[in-house]
Amino acid sequence: MDLLKDIPENARKELEKLIRGNKNFMNGTPTAKNMCLSTLQELALYQKPYACVLSCSDSRVVPEIIFDCGIGELFVVRVAGITVGANVLESLEYAVKKLHVPLLILLGHDDCGVMAYANEHYPEITDDFQSILKCVYPVIDKNGQQNCNNQFARKHTLWVEEYILNHSKIIKSAVDEKKLYIAKCHFDHNNGEVCMIN
Repeated sequence: MDLLKDIPENARKELEKLIRGNKNFMNGTPTAKNMCLSTLQELALYQKPYACVLSCSDSRVVPEIIFDCGIGELFVVRVAGITVGANVLESLEYAVKKLHVPLLILLGHDDCGVMAYANEHYPEITDDFQSILKCVYPVIDKNGQQNCNNQFARKHTLWVEEYILNHSKIIKSAVDEKKLYIAKCHFDHNNGEVCMIN
């Protein structure tokens, strides 16, 4: 947990909880119990998630499962390739400004179809998926395509953080005031591990 020592205490506590949950997932020993109707009924009139996760829409990347969480714990925004547009950005801002989450996780992953598609078509803006490509292309080396889509995904996650901080006063202010920490993470399909990247 040494990697977490410089993280503000409120965010560090929640990140440590999610890391422990990911270990449970990896070990096949999930402990989440709040996944039933009674939990939902308790939260019928409010929500108080302790973290926001920007995750890919990929069917293999389900934050609540890979972090061993239940109903009401995570505010999850899912979009192909964790690409960021106005609606996605405002969803993240809602979690920060209205729900006061102390932790925002940017969760990229292995074998991302968006990264493969971008590598295949760069630098063309195809008729389909234009907004997605415009969000991914800035990361591609202008001298050629990325050698590995998984490395490409990691670079894109770092770019997403930069984009968010440059385009959201709400999130930038929360980070500057140490009310919010952004954790850049990557999900490995082979072993189920979520690791932090920088």
